[in-house]
Amino acid sequence: MKLLSGNSNLPLASAISQYLEIPLTEANVRRFADEEIFVEILENVRGEDVFVLQSTSYPANDNLMELLIIIDALKRASAKRITAVMPYFGYARQDRKPGPRTPISSKLVANLITIAGANRVLTMDLHAGQIQGFFDIPTDNLYGAPVMAADISARFSKKDITVVSPDVGGVVRARALAKRLDNAPLAIIDKRREKPGESEVMNIIGNVEGRFCIIVDDIVDSAGTLCNAAAAMKEAGAEDVMAYCTHGVLSGGAVARVDKSVMKELVITDSIGNHDAIAETGKIRHLPIAPLFAEAIRRIADESSVSSLFD
Repeated sequence: MKLLSGNSNLPLASAISQYLEIPLTEANVRRFADEEIFVEILENVRGEDVFVLQSTSYPANDNLMELLIIIDALKRASAKRITAVMPYFGYARQDRKPGPRTPISSKLVANLITIAGANRVLTMDLHAGQIQGFFDIPTDNLYGAPVMAADISARFSKKDITVVSPDVGGVVRARALAKRLDNAPLAIIDKRREKPGESEVMNIIGNVEGRFCIIVDDIVDSAGTLCNAAAAMKEAGAEDVMAYCTHGVLSGGAVARVDKSVMKELVITDSIGNHDAIAETGKIRHLPIAPLFAEAIRRIADESSVSSLFD
């Protein structure tokens, strides 16, 4: 087995490498003057089971192209099997046609990864579960709920917790976390989204008065939904509001928005590389996911069960 990392999230790749006690394969991934990406694998990978670690986060197009070229280089170097390990799968929110003459970009990205030569994909908390069906190769979708539940139980076990879904579509995810928290009660935010990145809280379904409310979501981008939801729950009498999100995209002024909000804390995993702005606020905290991915990689290499990680 060999581990190879692109440039999107080197700290996570290094942590996975240390956990597995397998050094990262040496490779030269650089850019020409016109920003063309050049990749050279500096070790023999013939007949090897290679795992390529690369999130397609900002800059999404550069990181995606880097992943595709690395996969192509490995295929031409006669690697036995290539697994694209994508802690964050970019373009996942474009999983359907929301209107006429619009693309299904996540299907296009799935095709690109497959045609480039990947034999398998390993990712976490896909925005929509059906994206697994966009791939014509085996796709393992890990869940962040066990990592979040362990952190919540360790820090807030004495609180009267209510798990909150920020929209109707996230109820399944919220229910899965609530089940791990001794079947904590559930609340749902009824919202209307006029356009991407903007939302207005319309109603709260469920009782949040006097409760320690934890919003759970897969992606936090502009953080507008989270901040609006937190404000609405505080107005409804919630004791405190915090959020657990798997992928911290945090684009634009999201960090400043979280910092000024009534939220007690926003907890994200390190599926996306650190943002410089995060260090400037005390309201955002990282949860490490290297052990989860390392165990999944080990099980794929050993041909053992990945799903048993979540039993």
